[in-house]
Amino acid sequence: MKFGYTFKEYLQVEREWLLDENCAHIEYNRLKNVLKSCQNCKDNNNTSSHDKDQLCQCQSCPVCDQKFFSELMKEASDIAGYFSSKVQHLLHLHIAKGLQRYVLRMRQCFKNDREALAQEGRILIEYITMNAIAMRKILKKYDKVHSSVNGENFKSKMQSEHIELLHSPWLVELGAFYLNSSGQDGCELDGVRGHFSCDLNVTDAVMTLILPDSIKLEYDLNCAICLDFVFNPYALSCGHFFCKSCACSAASVMTFQGLKAASPESKCPICREGGVYSKAVRMLELDLLMKRRCKDYWKERLARERVDQLKQSREFWNMQSTYTVGLL
Repeated sequence: MKFGYTFKEYLQVEREWLLDENCAHIEYNRLKNVLKSCQNCKDNNNTSSHDKDQLCQCQSCPVCDQKFFSELMKEASDIAGYFSSKVQHLLHLHIAKGLQRYVLRMRQCFKNDREALAQEGRILIEYITMNAIAMRKILKKYDKVHSSVNGENFKSKMQSEHIELLHSPWLVELGAFYLNSSGQDGCELDGVRGHFSCDLNVTDAVMTLILPDSIKLEYDLNCAICLDFVFNPYALSCGHFFCKSCACSAASVMTFQGLKAASPESKCPICREGGVYSKAVRMLELDLLMKRRCKDYWKERLARERVDQLKQSREFWNMQSTYTVGLL
């Protein structure tokens, strides 16, 4: 079955599950028709074959581009925003505390909320992967029709603007949530004929997402600074995530002060983008996954972090005391 029909069937099922008017998706069939019209126009053109090649080779097509890249960018941005907001809401319910936790436990007497949350997590994984596949295929068709590399360049632009669908830290967090809920090391994505899994061992930690068309994505769960499993991980607004203590050290702030105390000029240790610390988000599900699957490592790292944080606090307050005495 061609992907266009598969995607159409998926959208029908999606509407039944999500029931949300704000749910964005890639207009795959409509954009495919735009490309088909452009191809027919070229085939019916009286220009010579040589002139056609010169017109299309690695250049933008004014007929398509007005309806293509701007709309794709908006759709990708809407999908990324919708996905992140739904994931945050889902995870907030899963790791509720205080009164909210009590209310959710009372509700479990009447409804299996844990199973419902796990089901919603699976639906969101399929949502982001199906739209990512649709994006990949339509850009590939664009380059094929126009003999260009503009589709590939558009992918790079999406990544630079942090709306590349399959490289969101929220997908990693959602995967950790699903593994925490199911207690398994992997799950089948029936809607996209794919597989999502996680492998944690003493030398490496990787989440793997396998999709059709030989797409295999691996998310490294090791901190790029300390080169160990991420502990108390935080995702910067650029999408890269690190141990909280490592990210604080890179931003020249104390761990107890937190990442939001970092200077606006502080840059991501990987991509060197500035201003990425102010909206850093703690990845609670990934930390919980590490805590459950690597208990000895997690306990050892927790003890080490507490010692370092206590040392930093003493040094900080000693400096403050010395400064205050100097002023007096």
